[in-house]
Parts: sequence; structure tokens; C-alpha cells
Amino acid sequence: MKPITRGTLAAWLTCVAAAAGAAAATPASATGTVPVPVPLDGVEKSLAVELPEVGGEIPLPTPGVPDGPRYVEGRLLPERVVPQLPVSAGLPGADLRAPLPEVLGDDLDRVDLDAPASDLRTLGPGLALDAPLTPPDADDFGLPHPKPPRAGVVTSIHHAVPGATLGLGQGR
Repeated sequence: MKPITRGTLAAWLTCVAAAAGAAAATPASATGTVPVPVPLDGVEKSLAVELPEVGGEIPLPTPGVPDGPRYVEGRLLPERVVPQLPVSAGLPGADLRAPLPEVLGDDLDRVDLDAPASDLRTLGPGLALDAPLTPPDADDFGLPHPKPPRAGVVTSIHHAVPGATLGLGQGR
């Protein structure tokens, strides 16, 4: 086989392997969380002690499209000068399985805590301003009238429904 053919074949196989690796990594990014295992096997073997199994999930925040300014009749400035930015993410999740001594009997030798990552939707703070002038008045030759200025902060909104399960079990 010629060296050029070997190089082309090696490059093609590398591309196929990279595509297969990217396809295998897609489910973690598709769910919006990254799994985080905590390796305790080395400590468990070196100390000859049964340790808990710990793992977690870290959410990936994804910004949304801000709702643009809205023009309202009777105002010189838009309703929201600085629009609120929506961000979707999640609360971190945890998975814990810890051994229990046989105090509670032979049936229950493990405690499980499962707190999956839950969705979190937020809407960042915004700013609302109004000019110290009224719109042009047709009855007064198109001149605006002074009025007190208005300024306000639109508060942020957070929405989440976290949940967890705690239980006792048998075996690993």
C-alpha cells in the first residue's frame, strides 16, 4: 500500500472515530447536564473500608432570546428600555448511596439519596424609564408638557421545582 493511501485511510479512520466520540457525548449535552462522578474506589481499597458512592450533575445554562422593547401609545420611550434576559438551566443534582451498619437489621444495609437535576427558568432584571415630557400635544401647537420622570426596576423571576428521594435499601 502506498504511503499516500495509508495517510488517507488513517485520516478517514480518525474522522470516523471523532464522529463516533461526538455522537457518544451528545446525550450529556442534549439533556442540559454534565455528569460528575466522584471516584472513591482508590480510597476504599487503600483503607479497606466501604465508602459511599457519590455522583452529581451540573447543569449547563442556556440563554434565551430577550423580549425586545415595546412601544406604548402615550409614551416617548419604549416600555422596557433594558429588556429582561431569559436563561434556562437547572439546579445541580446528586446521587448518593452510603452503607449502613447492620443496626436496623439484615434487610436495610444501605441509604440512598437521589436528587436529580431539576429545571430552573429565570428572567433577569430589567429597567423601565419614562421621559419627563409628554408626547406632543396637538391642541398646544405640538409642544410637549413637562411631567415627573419615572424609573423602575423590573425584578427578576426564578421558577424551579426541585425534588429528592431518600430511602433505605438492601445490597449495593
